[in-house]
Amino acid sequence: MDLLKKHYEKIILGGVLLVLVVSAALLPLMIGSERDSLKAKSDEIMNPAIKPLEPLNLSTQQLVMQRVLVGVTLDLSSRHKTFNPVFWQKTPDGRAIKIATGDETGPKALSVVKNTPLNLIITLDSINPGEGATPTRYIIGVERQAASEISKRRKKQYYSTVGNKNDSFLLRQVNGPPENPDSLVLELTEGGETVILEKGKPFSRVEGYMVDLKYDLEKKSWNSQRVGSTLRFGNEDYIIVAITENEIVVLAKSNQKKTPIPIP
Repeated sequence: MDLLKKHYEKIILGGVLLVLVVSAALLPLMIGSERDSLKAKSDEIMNPAIKPLEPLNLSTQQLVMQRVLVGVTLDLSSRHKTFNPVFWQKTPDGRAIKIATGDETGPKALSVVKNTPLNLIITLDSINPGEGATPTRYIIGVERQAASEISKRRKKQYYSTVGNKNDSFLLRQVNGPPENPDSLVLELTEGGETVILEKGKPFSRVEGYMVDLKYDLEKKSWNSQRVGSTLRFGNEDYIIVAITENEIVVLAKSNQKKTPIPIP
C-alpha cells in the first residue's frame, strides 16, 4: 500500500504512455480505413451508376408513318355525288326508283322464281314374249323433257328387239331370261352413252332446266321458260341462251351483250 502511495504517479504515467503507444499503433489502420471510405465516396460521386433509358413508345409515330405511306385516295367517281349525281328512273306505274349501282334495272333486275330440272326418262313399260321364230319384244318408253320441239317432249314408246336400233337407242343386250329380264343394256343414239335399264326402275338423267322469271319493276312474270325463249322488259328484247343449275344467261338483241343471272 505504501508502495502504491509512493509510486502512483509513475503508475498513472505508465498507463498514459501505454494508451499513447496503443493509439500510435492503431493510427495507420485508422488512416487507411478513412482513406478507403473517402475513396469510395469519391468514386460514388465521380462515377455514379447510370441506369439504361427505358425504350421509347413510338406507337403513335408508327401509326402516323403508316398513314403517310398508304396515302389518301380521293374518290370522285363512284360514291362522290358532286360530279356524279344520283339518277332516278320512272317505272311504267309511275314510281320513281333510285339508280345507285346500275343493277336496279335491266337484266340484273331479273330474278329467278323457280328452277325446274328437265330429265331424260327411259322406262321398260312391258314385254311381249316371242313365239317360235319371233323374238321377244320390249316396249321401252322415252321421254325427253328438254327437247326443243313440243312434240318431242311427250313420252314415245319403242317396240325393240336385241340389235334393233331406232332414233333414240340401240338395244344391245338382255341380262337374264328374255321373258323376265333383270336389266336391258341400251346404247343411246345421241352421244353413244351406255344405259343400264333395270326392271321396275326407270333411268333418269338431267338434260336441262326450265325457269320461272319475274321483273318487279314492270310487274312482269314468265313461267316455264327454256333456252331460246324471248323476254321483253325495259324496252329491250332478250333471249335466254343458257340455263344451268346455278344461273341463267340472257342475251340482249340490240348489242349482243350476255348477262349472267345467279339462281338463289
